[in-house]
Amino acid sequence: MPKDVILTYEGLESLKIELEELSTVKRREVAGRIKEAREFGDISENSEYDDAKNEQAMLETRIAQIEEKIRSAQVVSAEDVSTDVVGVGVTVSVKFEDGKAGKFTIVGSAEAKPPEKLSNESPVGKALMGRKKGEEVIVQLPTGKSRKLKITKIDLGL
Repeated sequence: MPKDVILTYEGLESLKIELEELSTVKRREVAGRIKEAREFGDISENSEYDDAKNEQAMLETRIAQIEEKIRSAQVVSAEDVSTDVVGVGVTVSVKFEDGKAGKFTIVGSAEAKPPEKLSNESPVGKALMGRKKGEEVIVQLPTGKSRKLKITKIDLGL
């Protein structure tokens, strides 16, 4: 059973636009390349044909992935988001132990774009989830080091 994909409305719309582009424009382009490569004759030793077929396979895989994400999307709207605690859809302002400030919007993994949009499944996102303003959080980084941050503000990120 596929896992729910947590998306903001903006993330869902972005996926729909990408799907439309790939399903129409890119499919036509790749089909044209395959047709052109076939016209060169023997396809058994035709690298242009092989390249075009490989591109078609990758394109169809990406289209299937996007369709699955859209099918299993759980859309988080502004009404669902509370700024009392850190959750998907909020923007968290933090202060690092060295005094520097940072700001992260917490989103589902399908639309994460570090460092601005962090996944709720990333080390920092996981550590912040469910925490409140004023709390200090220690984040275990993949490098083995840890980092301490203090939540200074939680805003609506949608």
